[in-house]
Parts: sequence; structure tokens; C-alpha cells
Amino acid sequence: MESKEVSELSLSRTECEKCGAIWINGKHIFSGTAASYDNSELDLAGLVCNKLGNEQCINPKKGQDGGQTWAYRAGFVDGAIKAKRDTLDDLNNMINP
Repeated sequence: MESKEVSELSLSRTECEKCGAIWINGKHIFSGTAASYDNSELDLAGLVCNKLGNEQCINPKKGQDGGQTWAYRAGFVDGAIKAKRDTLDDLNNMINP
């Protein structure tokens, strides 16, 4: 019987017991979206770990300042809503001078 070449590929999955965050091969992956980017651990810290994390938290960025926060996201949403309202006001002023 002929031997087959076998890949060295391996997959490790680690899940935080506190919040359910997932790391695959050491890289944080957002659940539900599978999004991952360079600062995702810092964003996770700003959104979850720094407020709700405890000794169970496995995020290496826990306790670090930076990343997104709920205040940042609320400001982003507020800004987007204001921009839409301003556009509607401008259109209304064009139609009804």
C-alpha cells in the first residue's frame, strides 16, 4: 500500500468562559460574523472585558485602554442620525423654500 503525504495543519479553538469570545489558532474571531482584524481584541476589551471581565477572562488585551467602547459607538450612531436629519432638512428646504 502506498503511503500518503499528511498535512501538518492543526486547529485550536479557545473560548472565554466569561463571555464566550472565541480565538482560533490564537486569533480572536467575533462570534456570529467571523470578523477578525488587528485590533479586535482591544475592541473586545473596550466593549466587554474591561467592564465585565473577571479572572475567567482570557483576552490578552483586558485592562488596556483603547479600542471601541459603547460610548464611541453611541457617538457614531448619533452622528449618523444627525447627518441624515441634516440631509432631510436640506432637501425639505429645497422643496419648500
